[in-house]
Amino acid sequence: MASAPSSCSTGGTGTGGGGLHLPDTTRELVKILVAGPFGVGKTTLIDSVSEIRPLHTEEHLSELSVAVDDLAGVRDKTTTTVAIDFGRISLEAGIVLYLFGTPGQERFRSLWADISHGALGALVLIDSRRIDDSFDVLGLVEESGLPYAVALNTFPDARTYTEEQLRRSLDLEPGTSMVVCDARDTNSSIDALLALVQQLIAGHAAKAAPAGPADATGIGTGPLPETW
Repeated sequence: MASAPSSCSTGGTGTGGGGLHLPDTTRELVKILVAGPFGVGKTTLIDSVSEIRPLHTEEHLSELSVAVDDLAGVRDKTTTTVAIDFGRISLEAGIVLYLFGTPGQERFRSLWADISHGALGALVLIDSRRIDDSFDVLGLVEESGLPYAVALNTFPDARTYTEEQLRRSLDLEPGTSMVVCDARDTNSSIDALLALVQQLIAGHAAKAAPAGPADATGIGTGPLPETW
């Protein structure tokens, strides 16, 4: 992976209009998780960018599920993902992202190890109206050791916070990318995914850099590799 892609070249417009087969220019297949709490917009984001018809495992909320799933802030939600969502998007430089949307409820936690296996990173969606709901998912991602970026999905009735306030509330590391996105909008969702890809490239390059002369901090200053 020579450099971070600057734009996408999808086969469709996020509505399943792309070809089923991978482009001939494909060089890298990358598994990415789209994670976040219940009702945050994971399915919507994958729908908005996928060049193939997305796979969904949604079921209607029943009276029994309403009793265990907190609908505060998402009262209009009538369905929920019970296994995974899946989509695919081709980026420039031959990079293809396989997107796996994860269930957001605690009762599906046992699926996490299987869904996250082989993933290189995660895009964690958050809802500023329900910040506390994000902590369990962020904990899962961090426990798995996956690098991740955070995307604040915008909602019309959400209060406005500064990036500093959100970072402090979520206790994010300085190197964790944070972007604002509208999961319904293809370009906005792509930008969020690109922020994660660029973070993954930078992180890998830093780890793979040969040790050079130590600077005042004791950290090597050798050149970065050109490829991933």
